[in-house]
Amino acid sequence: MLYWLTALSDGGDAFNLFRYITFRAGGAFFTALIFGFLFGPPLINVLRRRQGKGQPIRADGPEGHFAKAGTPTMGGLLILLAVLSSTLLWARLDNGFVWIVLFVTFSFGLIGFADDYAKVSRQTAAGVPGKLRLALGFAIAAIAAYFATSFHPDPLQYQVAMPVFKNLLLNFSFLFLPFAMLVIVGSANAVNLTDGLDGLAIMPVMIAAGALGVIAYAVGRVDFTSYLDVHYVPGTGEILIFCAGLIGGGMGFLWYNAPPAAVFMGDTGSLALGGALGSIAVITKHEIVWAIIGGLFVLEALSVIIQVLSFKLTGRRVFLMAPIHHHYEKKGWAEPTIVIRFWIIALILAMIGLATLKVR
Repeated sequence: MLYWLTALSDGGDAFNLFRYITFRAGGAFFTALIFGFLFGPPLINVLRRRQGKGQPIRADGPEGHFAKAGTPTMGGLLILLAVLSSTLLWARLDNGFVWIVLFVTFSFGLIGFADDYAKVSRQTAAGVPGKLRLALGFAIAAIAAYFATSFHPDPLQYQVAMPVFKNLLLNFSFLFLPFAMLVIVGSANAVNLTDGLDGLAIMPVMIAAGALGVIAYAVGRVDFTSYLDVHYVPGTGEILIFCAGLIGGGMGFLWYNAPPAAVFMGDTGSLALGGALGSIAVITKHEIVWAIIGGLFVLEALSVIIQVLSFKLTGRRVFLMAPIHHHYEKKGWAEPTIVIRFWIIALILAMIGLATLKVR
């Protein structure tokens, strides 16, 4: 919205600053951060009053989690509202990619909200049926993948770029849309599985958003893509503003989600943020690199898949409990130890993912 102030600029005044994506990204970050600090306490108070007993605690979960009974959930609303306000204020609203990411974010957020509401109102760990959640998620992802593909340059449509190798594209043809849908839905559910300890999910989400924001800015500039030998996707630079807002909103949320958490993100936040990151990977043609940057989320999801398959096929469990962060809880690791070590892993993987921009 504020971008249109550039119409008042003669090229040498303060209004000219709004032409620069980096300046507007900084504005989005601080807008979302301040939003989180200002509206966090009243939102938490409303959630606490309306939810009563708060998020239900699984009976078969780690014993330490019973002390968290009564903590309200749906705190992801704070992040989503911060991201929405900052993006609408600072991004160019004539950019189709921005609207795709917002569509995915808030559509998955609605699914998560319905799931959280069902759990809280019934005081049960079972929310919206899993098959219905997946069906709705794939429908949303299909719409997003279709429009993202239509906005891509013709040579990149239906192609999957491979990291490290120069100019290597794999033509997925009609399989690209299902592939992109899987990336978006898989990301949403992987982040959802990671959200099991105070502060565990939000910091890796912010780290991933920072890495993907850098990639979005780089592939949206022809001079950068020429230097880095990556594929140029016009218009993706504006996604940096969304990512900056996500980081700012995430920090505002983490202030209240730090142990002991005053509020949980809930599926409202985790599904929305995971879906957003997956959609950015599809838009920027960095789906494979996203598997590296988001490797922590991949690990969490794989631990669940391995656990389920192992139990069904052999009757034995590979982990003491899945997702894998619960395995370490069962082994006696302190919650802050698990959280901080997982943050470190997320940061290392993000650095490796960013390194692929230059390693050719």
